[in-house]
Amino acid sequence: MEVQGRIKMIDETKTYGNNGFRKREVVITTEEQYPQHILVEFVQDKCDLLNSYQVGQQVKISINLRGREWTNPQGEVKYFNSIQGWRIENLEGAPASEDMPPVPPMEAFEPADDLNEEDHDDLPF
Repeated sequence: MEVQGRIKMIDETKTYGNNGFRKREVVITTEEQYPQHILVEFVQDKCDLLNSYQVGQQVKISINLRGREWTNPQGEVKYFNSIQGWRIENLEGAPASEDMPPVPPMEAFEPADDLNEEDHDDLPF
């Protein structure tokens, strides 16, 4: 499943327990008639996916819905849901890399006029 919207908040990575469980939360606001503020959590190594994002960016997040059952000390059964992200994509135009030269349009390449069918090349295919 996927959800898309604009990043409203990115929380810091938090570590829980002795086993080093890590969790980081992000809130995105959907852009529809009735905008929704959706909390998505990234866990363990997926926390680092949020490092290059900031508030205000338009993103698409691939998610899994998680549900669990818990019995409290009084014996009552409770159910909890969470939305867990596993991929995030920037939907805004990514800036061109400075390392790559611009690609000329296809019409800039013209076929060779001086090609002689009798000339053989040594290419193996």
